[in-house]
Amino acid sequence: MPLIDPRNRQIDYLRVSVTDRCNLSCVYCRPRTSMKALAHADILRYEEISRLVAVAAPLGISHVRITGGEPLVRRGIVPFIASLSDITGIEDISVTTNGVLLQEMAAGLRAAGISRLNISLDTLDPRRFSAITGSDLWSRVWQGIETAEEIGFDPIKLNMVPVRGVNDDEVVAFARLTLERTIHVRFIEFMPIGARDRWNIDACVPTGEIRRSIENVFGPLEPAGSGASAGPAQNFRVPGGQGVIGFITPISKHFCDSCRRLRLTADGKIRPCLLSDTEIDVKSPMRGGCSDAELERLLRLALEIKPERHYIAESPGGCFERTMSRIGG
Repeated sequence: MPLIDPRNRQIDYLRVSVTDRCNLSCVYCRPRTSMKALAHADILRYEEISRLVAVAAPLGISHVRITGGEPLVRRGIVPFIASLSDITGIEDISVTTNGVLLQEMAAGLRAAGISRLNISLDTLDPRRFSAITGSDLWSRVWQGIETAEEIGFDPIKLNMVPVRGVNDDEVVAFARLTLERTIHVRFIEFMPIGARDRWNIDACVPTGEIRRSIENVFGPLEPAGSGASAGPAQNFRVPGGQGVIGFITPISKHFCDSCRRLRLTADGKIRPCLLSDTEIDVKSPMRGGCSDAELERLLRLALEIKPERHYIAESPGGCFERTMSRIGG
């Protein structure tokens, strides 16, 4: 029986965080405090992740996205990704990365069966990149993006989080990238995760405002086909543009009624909703010798507690216990 929750949402997408470690320290994702990385023994082993995916695949999970932290910093990540494609029922594997290690790892990822990438990039200004991420690595990220284009990844999606007073003045510059390149630029509303000291509702730039800024320069956007991999994005094109502009609206217009995903955290918790701290431990049962039937029961339990929707707009001061680097996005 497929994974269908009480609200008739069929779950076919599992986001897997393979590490909470990252080679950047972005202000909206990972607070620059004394946050301590998980011990290696506390994160799921590759064979444990593979086992859970193998249990989930016959239940309808066909899409797996590998996230972090920064997934490419974990040793052995490329052969692990390649091994997931051997699991019957897994039709699509993708990766979200910050791009720092992409130039040297892009060819290996392509050989492992990855055809599309999501790259988190919040500024086109190297100096601002340093301020946002705490690292002077913008040129390495851009070289990685260009390498991925040359190798033939398609689509390449740039995820940009506009934050008022930080980088919201770059929205038009990001949209301009789609004029001559087939790249997808996706504007994601700022969410209250891992930014307890920085997030407030006023810092979130709503999609309507972002779109108006773009259309003031390029004219009305044209609808673009969503495609199977679009996820929650609403896709458009600049008239005559080669690429795609996507808007993801978790705050101003939630898409909870069509959510089809679960998340597996690096430390072995199933998280039914990104914007809820409710989780189910699967690491302890696996290390305690549980059966595959028990893992299936826990996956189905996650569906029972998957909330109807989030209530961030109604509770604008709320933040969540985990940082984004420990959830996996």
